[in-house]
Amino acid sequence: MNNFLSWFVTIVSVGFFLGCAWLIWWTGRPQKGEASKGEVTAHTWDGDLKEYNNPLPRWWLWLFYITIVFGLAYMAYYPAMGNYAGKGGWTQTAQYDDEIKRADEKYSKIFRGYAAQSIPDLANNTAAMKSGQRLFINNCSTCHGSDAGGATGFPSLKDKDWLYGGSPEAIKASILNGRNGSMPPMSAALGGDKGVGDVANYVMSLSGGPHDQNKASAGKAGFAVCAGCHGANGKGNQAIGAPNLTDDIWLYRGSLGAIKKAIVKGHSGTMPAHKDFLGEEKIHLIAAYIYSLSN
Repeated sequence: MNNFLSWFVTIVSVGFFLGCAWLIWWTGRPQKGEASKGEVTAHTWDGDLKEYNNPLPRWWLWLFYITIVFGLAYMAYYPAMGNYAGKGGWTQTAQYDDEIKRADEKYSKIFRGYAAQSIPDLANNTAAMKSGQRLFINNCSTCHGSDAGGATGFPSLKDKDWLYGGSPEAIKASILNGRNGSMPPMSAALGGDKGVGDVANYVMSLSGGPHDQNKASAGKAGFAVCAGCHGANGKGNQAIGAPNLTDDIWLYRGSLGAIKKAIVKGHSGTMPAHKDFLGEEKIHLIAAYIYSLSN
């Protein structure tokens, strides 16, 4: 926050409290021409319906003053005024770290026990999988879905189709260190629109999808450009995260148009590393839960 905005927020915030205090004081003092306390004011309706001057009890007014003092004290202690850090030194980061520390102290023994088991054994532990599911939903479902079914650009974790391998070690490594996948635009390498169309039809033929056989035959030679990553048979390469093109599972949809778009524009995807955020013991449990979904 720049200095101007910081001062603006501070002045408005403090001014609001002071303005409330002045308003309470001004409305609570006797006004010129006002009826005395307990007497009838000038307001009378239907001849006998009268309004008396009965001010609020002083203790009630003092409650308003007390809330104003409390508000000013609160703003002085906490960072509530622009760039002012507050006398208490409170920060949301420090509070979060403290809560995480206390949670780790409380639950670390449980996660340590789970981490001592192998992932396949842990996947058969019902109680452990309930904890693993909760960890997954809290940390992974934003991308992969609460049911781990994935979405366009985010792989399903429930099937046997794995970009980087579905072994316990591979799953855990993906969560610990993250993954960076990238397919470069290939239109120029394939000679433009015709080459892209031919290769797209050939790719469709690999998975048995609807395609033009003549274009697919012409695209087989052009696919040699793609074979460096996807393999000569289109089965993919888990060492670099190149997907299998011979099944009916598609990360970015499997229509002819979607395949052409992937060839022309390429794709890039990143899964962030979770090692520093979750720690290896919790990741071990999440990996076991994910492993259980496809096994």
